[in-house]
Amino acid sequence: MNGKTLRSSLLLFLTACIWGLAFVSQSKGMEVMGPFTFNGVRCLLGAAVLFPPVCFTVYKRKKKRESGCKKGSGISWKTALTGGMFCGIVFTAASSFQQAGIAYTTVGKAGFITTLYIIFVPLLGLFLKKKAPGTVYFGAVMAVAGMYLLCMTERFYLARGDVMVLVSAVLFAVHILVIDYFSPKTEGVLLSFMQLFVCGVCCTVMAFLFEKPSFYQLQNGLVPVLYAGIMSCGVAYTLQISGQKGMNPTVASLILSLESVVAAIAGFLAFKTGFLKTDQTLTSGQVLGCVIVFAAVVLVQLPIGKKNKI
Repeated sequence: MNGKTLRSSLLLFLTACIWGLAFVSQSKGMEVMGPFTFNGVRCLLGAAVLFPPVCFTVYKRKKKRESGCKKGSGISWKTALTGGMFCGIVFTAASSFQQAGIAYTTVGKAGFITTLYIIFVPLLGLFLKKKAPGTVYFGAVMAVAGMYLLCMTERFYLARGDVMVLVSAVLFAVHILVIDYFSPKTEGVLLSFMQLFVCGVCCTVMAFLFEKPSFYQLQNGLVPVLYAGIMSCGVAYTLQISGQKGMNPTVASLILSLESVVAAIAGFLAFKTGFLKTDQTLTSGQVLGCVIVFAAVVLVQLPIGKKNKI
């Protein structure tokens, strides 16, 4: 593994950690407000957090251009706007289907079904002529098996909510591939800002159409929204875009899937320390699931066979 690949892997792992720790915040937020309201506020907050870095990036590029440095000094605004629009729309659809589906299914089943994007990414990638070695596909199957052991605590069957979450898994796979296409073509922080702004506006409009957002809801869900907006959206999605540059999208999806492992471990530690009152103890099967998922991520990083083609 070269230095660039290691850096990308670490950025994606950090993204997974932030998303995994955000699980409690998102659950708390959903207790006091609707899914469109929560997604709208957190995405607009994330975009606001990224606005200063975007301004600094634009200023830095402008100074480079004025100093006569042509290499890497220009910003393709057309690409940034187009990429942000596509990423934002896909992200809006994926997160909306997921939130709506969770209302009609259990958290365990929703977690397992969502992580099926691990399989959908390489399958959809075949249509885009993106190839990966056999170890990547084997690792994807391993990761899904591990997710099953980690998340499933009841009999598996597909209900109304399950189908909606399954649609979100496909859309999250599309989101990863869209980011894979646009991230090398423009500034990561600018692309992240655009997608969050688009998603925030779309969800806010739908919140006023289908929900009843109020200041009281925001006041009671302030802490969850702040974490989800600043860390999960503003920081994590920017790290995802930066980490996916030069990384095979299937490998990226496997690393990102570690969010479920982090969430399970964080829940266990939170219960043991008294932060959470409900029992979050990991069963032996769930521990085995964590081990399998981690082994799958390590496997796809090993230099076995041909190198990944981007």
